[in-house]
Amino acid sequence: MGTGLGIFDDASTAKRDQIIGMLTTAYWMEIETVMSYIQASANLEGVDAREVAASLEADIQDEIMHAQQFAARIHQLSGVVPGSMDFRPVQGTLQPPAPTTDVMHVVNGVIDAERGAVLHYTELIEACGDADPVTADMVTTILADEQGHLRLFEGFKRGYEARSS
Repeated sequence: MGTGLGIFDDASTAKRDQIIGMLTTAYWMEIETVMSYIQASANLEGVDAREVAASLEADIQDEIMHAQQFAARIHQLSGVVPGSMDFRPVQGTLQPPAPTTDVMHVVNGVIDAERGAVLHYTELIEACGDADPVTADMVTTILADEQGHLRLFEGFKRGYEARSS
């Protein structure tokens, strides 16, 4: 029987562990996105690069803040925020393009990363259910940011495609 402590009930241990695992994945997603956006904004060059690079530079601060929020919530749920030795990169589509003027490579990589975040954060909110409304609320706010980033880069893609056709 629960004690009325919600996610902190002893009966909620498995759910709490699941949420901590999903928060940890989200944390690493944000950390990797920061690394990818830093390199992409620094490496991109050419006529079309400045607007995309500037958008990435602005998004970096959001992504850092998201990582910090995920880390704080992991800790609040009695989890341990992992160290750098646990990092495993997965953003293959956001590796530096060759040539560095390939803006569409970066735009497509950002779209992939943001779609992955939107999908994972939606699943995380669903996993929280009624057991953890605090995490669900925090992730819902972060999800709105990621949807905005996704929409912006989908717009870049449509614009570049329209110009090239």
